[in-house]
Amino acid sequence: MTPDRARQLLAIQVNFGSGYNANSAKLVLSEVQKEHGQAVVDQLIREMNLEQVFGFEPGTHFENGLAIKN
Repeated sequence: MTPDRARQLLAIQVNFGSGYNANSAKLVLSEVQKEHGQAVVDQLIREMNLEQVFGFEPGTHFENGLAIKN
């Protein structure tokens, strides 16, 4: 998944902003993590305001739909 596609999908999840959408966002970030690494995930968290919406912090590792705080 490209970072641009991830932005599109995350924008949809942010617009709804529920707990179910947080799970979907974790799955998107897991895919980005696998293909592009932590730096891109951290950038998306900041750019999409995921800290405020879902409580995701830069440095959180996303794997298989799980958010693992370091």
